[in-house]
Amino acid sequence: MEPLASKIRPENLDAFVGQEHLVGKKTDSREAGPLRVAIEAKHLFSFILWGPPGVGKTTLARIYAKSLNADYHELSAVSAGKDDIRKIIETGQLFGPKILFLDEIHRFNKAQQDFLLPYVESGRLTLIGATTENSSFEVIPALLSRCRVFVLEELSSDDLKKIIKSTKQKIKKDAADWLVDMSGGDARQMIAMIENTVGLYGGITLENLQNTLQSKFLRYDKKGDEHYNTISAFIKSMRASQPDAALYYLARMIESGEDAKFIARRMVIFASEDIGMAQPTALVVANEVFKAVETIGLPECGINLAHGVVYLCKAPKDKSSYEAYHRAMTDVKQFGNLPIPMMIRNAPTKLMKNLGYGEGYERYPKEDLLPEKLKGKTYYIPQLKKTESEKSELRAKSDKKNG
Repeated sequence: MEPLASKIRPENLDAFVGQEHLVGKKTDSREAGPLRVAIEAKHLFSFILWGPPGVGKTTLARIYAKSLNADYHELSAVSAGKDDIRKIIETGQLFGPKILFLDEIHRFNKAQQDFLLPYVESGRLTLIGATTENSSFEVIPALLSRCRVFVLEELSSDDLKKIIKSTKQKIKKDAADWLVDMSGGDARQMIAMIENTVGLYGGITLENLQNTLQSKFLRYDKKGDEHYNTISAFIKSMRASQPDAALYYLARMIESGEDAKFIARRMVIFASEDIGMAQPTALVVANEVFKAVETIGLPECGINLAHGVVYLCKAPKDKSSYEAYHRAMTDVKQFGNLPIPMMIRNAPTKLMKNLGYGEGYERYPKEDLLPEKLKGKTYYIPQLKKTESEKSELRAKSDKKNG
């Protein structure tokens, strides 16, 4: 039997829901989205769709390929290899565009991506990659330079409600609202919940949905809600300095097939965000763990991950540099590009020197180097040297001084 998600999958942009910044129509206030323009103009080019699960990456690839009447092929990087790509190149239609949609492209290693490169470069193959991971990290520079990257956003509540209507199931408001909250922006997971509930109970009610959630018959996409719940538990366990809990969630992610580099990358972020200046070497350790994961791979790199997790758990915590960065970012967004003091401006030409650029600069000045409007502002408040009340008082004085 054809899955519900397949039955209701849109075949054109008019039926597609979400990603207005990419596929929206032209209005008085904005231009048409770039993917809509490409599809309507039948413009052939390689691109990567980067975004969370269940937001329309596969559907957009199919709509694009259909608009070009292309010889279209789909592969998952989890199970595909060089032979699968070679087979696509050597078979299919002789004339017209040949498009490969490669799901989870971040799972392809460097050698596999290198193998793809000449076919994409020569135009024998048009590549559409899909990934939930940052393509800047996961796609080799040579391949990335030949692809445009489109960032997809999590579906909004309104988007998800439109998709619920498209299932043509009778669903009351309380059940629909619960579905939207449960989905976490993932339409695929939400549709699977509807399909499983109808299969188990014959109809949709809030109680039936909640019972289905507990049912062993419902299988979740590990890149969906469970994925985000587990990584959240992992981070919060390290933040709480509980190595046992953190190691459990680490093992759980590895056993479920999670990408080891995804875990290691979160550890690098954690080292600066949550440990920071309390133990600066944490960033060094986390980076070395990431390198070990890249070099060794699973299953052995699980040992390196465990080593790093225990280290990060046991390290003292200090968010002061992280918080300082966000306070500075708030002012950047509020005040824009304020004039930089003349003393610390770059003066590469005689004209700039004559205008006063760099005048009076000393290597170790005591003068406040912030723009005039922000002088006296305090962003960085060392956590280990101040109590919470002292930090709050210092922030309040700084904010009052600067309005």
